[in-house]
Amino acid sequence: MTIQWFPGHMTSARKKAAETMALTDVVIEVCDARLPEASSNPMIRELRLHRQRPCLKLLNKADLADPAVTQAWLDHYNAQPGVKAVAISSKKPGEAARVPNLCKGLAPHRNDGIKPLRMLIMGIPNVGKSTLMNALLKRRVAAVGDEPAVTKSQMCIDLGPTMSITDTPGLMWPKIIHDSDGYMLAASHAIGRNAVIDSEVAIFLAGLLLQRYPAMLAERYGIAVEGMDGVGVVEAVAKKRGCIVKGRRGGELDLEKAGMILLTDYRAGKLGRVSLETPESRAAMLAAADVATKAPATE
Repeated sequence: MTIQWFPGHMTSARKKAAETMALTDVVIEVCDARLPEASSNPMIRELRLHRQRPCLKLLNKADLADPAVTQAWLDHYNAQPGVKAVAISSKKPGEAARVPNLCKGLAPHRNDGIKPLRMLIMGIPNVGKSTLMNALLKRRVAAVGDEPAVTKSQMCIDLGPTMSITDTPGLMWPKIIHDSDGYMLAASHAIGRNAVIDSEVAIFLAGLLLQRYPAMLAERYGIAVEGMDGVGVVEAVAKKRGCIVKGRRGGELDLEKAGMILLTDYRAGKLGRVSLETPESRAAMLAAADVATKAPATE
């Protein structure tokens, strides 16, 4: 299964974001701390570099991610010019409150009533942009939901006389190049369910967890994971949780239902603090993809 998801409203959202960025001082890019690079829209980087805008990269949902891996990503991003990376949980108001001062440090020339600081929140769907906006304003002004693409239009609000902030709709890019990125995004609920097969996404997720966090799977579901693959994990979850297809003879396992149990547990942090990619795994994946691209075609 190749995962692609680019709803029609995102074309106009990208155009509007490009126009707003021309009037912006700092781009706040919100990523998912569990998959920082897979959840970073390459179009956002392209737009901000074109306008030469500094970036505050927020690794949100850090409370759900492996802290050691998150620190490795922070070191990776903070070594890049024009980028300041921090890990937060936007559901915690005290952490969200740090954002304006962090932006001031990236644009010290705009910090008064004459030249107010203008911030632009960007990111893919369902990474917590609207939650961040609500936390900064200490009231609910942006729609929040556990579904991707809840926000459909931009909203600009003053944060006082010296700064303003604009929230934007979640923005995907037209073609997801790497299949693993599509699966990680789908597992983390950044892609609409109409574009994926949940059981296949769950099998991919189970395979990753077997590689990096097998003990979490074993503890959560009470299963022996040695020698299993992703399919085996989902089947074992189905047996443990009684996921049987109704009306079928022989007690056929309902892998779709079992897959949703695994995906829901991962998304809610019930497995533990999990990161789906590291700087090293990302580099290895890109290197393998590059080799595959350059390999001569075989008949």
